[in-house]
Amino acid sequence: MSELLSINFIINGEKKEFKFSGSQTLLHVLRENGYTEVHNGCETGDCGSCVIILNGKTVNSCMVLAASAKDSEIITVKALGDIHNPHPIQKAFAESGAVQCGFCTPGQILSAYTLLLDNPEPTDDEIKKALDGNICRCTGYKKIIEAVKLAGQLMREASNEK
Repeated sequence: MSELLSINFIINGEKKEFKFSGSQTLLHVLRENGYTEVHNGCETGDCGSCVIILNGKTVNSCMVLAASAKDSEIITVKALGDIHNPHPIQKAFAESGAVQCGFCTPGQILSAYTLLLDNPEPTDDEIKKALDGNICRCTGYKKIIEAVKLAGQLMREASNEK
C-alpha cells in the first residue's frame, strides 16, 4: 500500500487539509471529502460535469492530479450561492429554464461565471466558446445561452447598484 499524502488546499475560501494517494485526481479527493457538487461524469475530461475553478481558471477536476494542486485555491459552485441566496448566474439559470436534470449545471455555472467576470456582455459565440466542453443532454443549449446573457445583465445591474 502506498503512503498517503497530506496536502492543503483553499476550497471555497476555507483552508482544508486532506490525506490521499498520490495517484488520485482532484475530482475524487473533492468528492471523497464531501464536495459532491463536483459531479463525476466521464472521467476523461470530455463532459465538463466536474468543472471547478482552480487558481482562477476553469478546469476539469478529473484531469488534475490532486497532488499537483497543493496550496491551490479551488472554487466549487457552492461558493457562489445557494437556494436561499443564489448568485445572479444561478438565478438566471433557474429563471431561463436552463436547468433540467441538473447534472451539468454546476460546470455550466462555473464556466459562465469565469466568462462573465472577464466579459460581462458576451456575444452568443463567446458564450458558446466559454461553455465548450460542458455537455448538456437535456436542454439543447438555447436556454443555457439565454441564461448566461440574463446572468450578465443581472450582474451588471447588481454592480451598478453598489
